[in-house]
Amino acid sequence: MLPVIYSDEFLDHKTGKYHPEKPERLSAIATALKAATFADKIDWRSPTPASEQPSLMSMLVKAHSPAYIKKLWQIASSGGGPLDGDTPVSPRSYDVALLAVSAWLDGVEAVLKSANPAFVLARPPGHHAESDAGMGFCLFSNAAIAALFALEQPGINRVAILDWDVHHGNGTQAIVETQASIAYCSLHQYPCYPGTGRATERGFHNNVLNLPVPPGSDIASYQPLFERQVVPFLANFQADLLIVSAGYDANAADPLASMNLQPKDYALFTDYCLGITRKILFGLEGGYDFGSLSESVVATIEHCLL
Repeated sequence: MLPVIYSDEFLDHKTGKYHPEKPERLSAIATALKAATFADKIDWRSPTPASEQPSLMSMLVKAHSPAYIKKLWQIASSGGGPLDGDTPVSPRSYDVALLAVSAWLDGVEAVLKSANPAFVLARPPGHHAESDAGMGFCLFSNAAIAALFALEQPGINRVAILDWDVHHGNGTQAIVETQASIAYCSLHQYPCYPGTGRATERGFHNNVLNLPVPPGSDIASYQPLFERQVVPFLANFQADLLIVSAGYDANAADPLASMNLQPKDYALFTDYCLGITRKILFGLEGGYDFGSLSESVVATIEHCLL
């Protein structure tokens, strides 16, 4: 059984009819998973309510400034509004974002308890959210918070984050690059939003590996990067937990980037990760074409169950 942490409350973060990061993303994935051949092997779990998650606020302030947290709460509680030009906040967005963080923390605990993968099917995404600013559809830095939380668990001394979203996770990197006990690796289209993620960015402890990939690239470009750089970097770090910022917007069908991956390619990415460790927390980031997004998540989870 593979835990999938999900709640219909994640649909209550409303971004507007024409915004690409919309609730239907999750609905499409959930529908596809329930129709998959392995549907009986999915353990659907509800996230711990934010008010009942004992570590939630203490972990939140490890990644985000109190001023930013208050600003986000104020925008939501006043009826919503734009956080920036790309990132709308609706009346329930603050609460939903807290629940998403809680889901990622639950995911960490699930993986550490079973020593097997789990998948957090939550929104809003998080890897662009910096300590004092949300951006790029992201409100709280879910993966970074999950990594910081994992380090507080017994026996966890090192955590690695692999970000295969088509966009560089500027927020994740900014929060964790000062932490010698966290490694961050990102493959991303370059040039592309948000303009960060140059190969020369190595972190404060040589703990960051950025692999910019040119537009138009397909699996023939990604596969050698995984085999020659991603896998050795992550394996050499010897992390006690691997967190994957699982964005699926490098698919050829995705409207927001210019890559040419196919859903089945994410099965290969997953196999590379499983070859390093089975202690993997996958958490949804981007992916805006419902069909390729759903197929890619199905491929990821199916290979975790093999």
